[in-house]
Amino acid sequence: MGRLQIKDPVPAIRPQAMAARVTHTARPRQMSAGRGIPSRVAGPSPGRRHAGGADPHEGPRAIARRYHPTVLRVIYRHLTDGPLLPVPEFDTERAILDLPLWNARRDARRGDWTAARAVIEEAGDDWELRARRIGSLSRLTDTDRGWFDSWQAAAPSDPIAVQVLAETLSHQASSARGGATADKTSTEQFRGFFTLSAAAADACDLAMKLAGPNDPNPWVTRLGTMFTGASTAEFDGVLEEGRRRDPFHFGLHGSALAWRCEKWFGSHDLMFATARDVAGAAPEGASAVLLPLLAHYEYVLREFNWGEEKDEDKALAECHRYFQRPEVEAEIDGWIAKWRAGTPNPANAQTLRQWIALFYCLVDRRKASRAVFEELGPYVDPALAWSRVFGGREYGYVVAWYWANGLKRRKKL
Repeated sequence: MGRLQIKDPVPAIRPQAMAARVTHTARPRQMSAGRGIPSRVAGPSPGRRHAGGADPHEGPRAIARRYHPTVLRVIYRHLTDGPLLPVPEFDTERAILDLPLWNARRDARRGDWTAARAVIEEAGDDWELRARRIGSLSRLTDTDRGWFDSWQAAAPSDPIAVQVLAETLSHQASSARGGATADKTSTEQFRGFFTLSAAAADACDLAMKLAGPNDPNPWVTRLGTMFTGASTAEFDGVLEEGRRRDPFHFGLHGSALAWRCEKWFGSHDLMFATARDVAGAAPEGASAVLLPLLAHYEYVLREFNWGEEKDEDKALAECHRYFQRPEVEAEIDGWIAKWRAGTPNPANAQTLRQWIALFYCLVDRRKASRAVFEELGPYVDPALAWSRVFGGREYGYVVAWYWANGLKRRKKL
């Protein structure tokens, strides 16, 4: 009998096929599944070792060598637990499931700012969807600015344009500072952060004056500009007005958690109390129901993953042990059940599914995590939560996805 020959059994995960392909003109979701892994994996600092000995800045070939499964393991996975999901592709454009938003971004690139305005206006009083669309379009100005300049020139006092400007400046301020600790942030970075935050605050003040009676989003953006030295009383005043307009706004309370966490101006206890209060009062399906899960991710960041001198393997093991505490696991299961019991707002549903997938990986629920990855689909914009445990968004997503699909041993996830 001749030797059994297996030719290219799983082309989707060949190392040479793992370079990311980012296409800005493809239609979301209707396109065929991508097969890429990003050409560069984000991480906290160059050369830093990562959990399991990996460098978060290594390229796709190195990642492929580390996680590329053998033919037998792939065949076993296919026979025992269904077909392999498409390898995730990190493509912020095709990850957009909001088709009207996707179309508006396409038209804006072509110079039609009226499409951007219309898609925001069409969100009506779904304030989270409106905020999501404003945020997405504001980030488009990083690479395509002409359409927004035309909008400002044509309608400088348009309330929607002013909100997009405020969000754009706030985003630029965060980018200028970066995500490093204060001792790793340069004077120039801080200067840019303070200057742009002040400009964003001015734009927010104008947006507040122009906003409708129930629109909370200018107050949501204003909170993000206050980390440069506002008092707690000032912050709480803006927060309360935002709450009056939308008691369970996801972005509003996300900023409140950031302000009240130990990393900034609060404590673990204050952060958890804020998250649990709003989650408990929020209706089933509301995005705010899962804010306690975000609080847990902030907790492990500060307790186990903070600083440059820690042991990465030990830090990851501590994260696993923490989430596997019976009281922690039971609490999070309860919040997930409440969120699933309602109709999730699609504006933030993909981000929240990533939080859940990460949690299931940390508590060793392979099938549950794989089911959530299947919900997420092949195109992904990795959430910040992955960096809270792994140090890099894309790196963490790749490692967890491989484990969830039975292609990586459980030794260190």
